[in-house]
Amino acid sequence: MIKVVLLLLFLLILTLLIHMYREAFSDKVFEMEIALTNFPAQFGEIKIFFISDIHRRKISDTIISKVAGKAEIVLIGGDLAEKGVSYARIEENIRKLKEIGPVYFIWGNNDYEIDPHELDALLLSMGVKILDNTAVIFESAEGETIALLGVDDITAGRCQLHYAIEDAGNASFKILACHNPAILDSIIEEHGIGLVLSGHTHGGQIRLFGIGPYKKGGFRQVGSTPIFTSNGYGTSLLPLRLGARAETHILTIKNSSI
Repeated sequence: MIKVVLLLLFLLILTLLIHMYREAFSDKVFEMEIALTNFPAQFGEIKIFFISDIHRRKISDTIISKVAGKAEIVLIGGDLAEKGVSYARIEENIRKLKEIGPVYFIWGNNDYEIDPHELDALLLSMGVKILDNTAVIFESAEGETIALLGVDDITAGRCQLHYAIEDAGNASFKILACHNPAILDSIIEEHGIGLVLSGHTHGGQIRLFGIGPYKKGGFRQVGSTPIFTSNGYGTSLLPLRLGARAETHILTIKNSSI
């Protein structure tokens, strides 16, 4: 009887581990509309492919085929790499993402585990726009402007939000990309941030009975600031997930009246 129980327990654990491994290596692309009242209606909409926390993963061709032609720009939400990830792997991932559109990158805490100067040089040589406390402006035919702001790693004190705000100027709408959603503690109404995009948390990565060390990713309103947090594409420590499957996103940002 004891042997049967142990065998059943072993099979149960094995099945769970296989499920967790599959969740960690999912190639899911979620398409989501984020409709906001203060988004400039004349701009129409902006479509962003948002991928965060790649870590050690190799971006699959399945992801690229699902997204091709559906997004205008690519935003890497930090943790493109970590200690032990080769520059060849990073270069291969960037080449794939460039098939979708222009690539923008913000620093995550794990990106600094490899030589940041080498990573910086590689990204620049491949035409990636690094948003390190800076902003880039997009303008519509009618003259409406949207600023995509990016700040550096917040955990190491490299985040200088005020520089990114200054760089954004008088843009009609500001989208702030920060790897860590803790940036919310630094945002005030005067900054005029219309939307925050973040990652870092992995949605808790392993959630037992729906409970994890971080909130599950998704869209929410914190005070007057809307924020979208991704569960991320890769993993930390263990290549396992539970209740927070790996994900990437096509985000369509538009005015709520459209």
